[in-house]
Amino acid sequence: MDKMIVVVFDTEAKAYEASRVLADLHREGSLTVYSGAVIAKDAGGQMSVRQAGDQGPLGTGLGMATGALIGALGGPVGLAAGAAAGAVGGSIVDLVNLGIGVDFLDEISRQLSPGKAAIVAEIEEEWVTPLDTRMEALGGTISRRPRAEIIDVKMERDAALLQAELDKLQVEFDQARNEAKARLQAKVNDAKARLEAEKNRAKTQVDEMDREVQAKIRALHDQASRAAGDAKARLEKRITEMKTDYEVRSDKLRQAWQLTREALTTSSAHRR
Repeated sequence: MDKMIVVVFDTEAKAYEASRVLADLHREGSLTVYSGAVIAKDAGGQMSVRQAGDQGPLGTGLGMATGALIGALGGPVGLAAGAAAGAVGGSIVDLVNLGIGVDFLDEISRQLSPGKAAIVAEIEEEWVTPLDTRMEALGGTISRRPRAEIIDVKMERDAALLQAELDKLQVEFDQARNEAKARLQAKVNDAKARLEAEKNRAKTQVDEMDREVQAKIRALHDQASRAAGDAKARLEKRITEMKTDYEVRSDKLRQAWQLTREALTTSSAHRR
């Protein structure tokens, strides 16, 4: 199962050691590391990335979810309280869309007090014991959450809602007169702009998801090529599952893109 993990330590030295242990677990096939980093919070509460892990396949070691989690953890307020007050940035919104709840962020923020360090990673694991045993031996406090991405479903729904809104505005605009027509024109233009933005966002999301999934599949193939027996079969099964899941999710994003494209095309043709 694809999960985000954060393991908090009292010192940076322990976090670096844990990063090496995580790489060992990846090499021996106990789990798969997709991306990771070592982070630390200084005495003043300022958080920084100390080391981007090079064991993952995603370039700098920071995949979409890992990067968003680190960005959200860098916020100056308690995360659950901040979300309720609206004092949250793009990283938290991105992370929620990627399937990680604000409760997880707040839990980590409380654990990662000034002077402490942590490893943050996106991993694939069947059993929790290998990681738990090694991290607890180093004195780490482990938190993990499964990733349950919702961005594809959300974008498909948002595109349909925006299309329906534009259709209704267009009907009202056609029946309006004089000043009312002028006011509605501004609303139509605004709805079109939001549809255009949604179309571009869907295309960007498809491209980002494709890059990330292909990188993950390469990592799994690499592990499978070095594995044998049950471990190899497990990795190959995960590759098949990931490809199937990718097709379903990318279809939803492409549907969102198609809905916005058709709505904009229909609206333009209608005006002519």
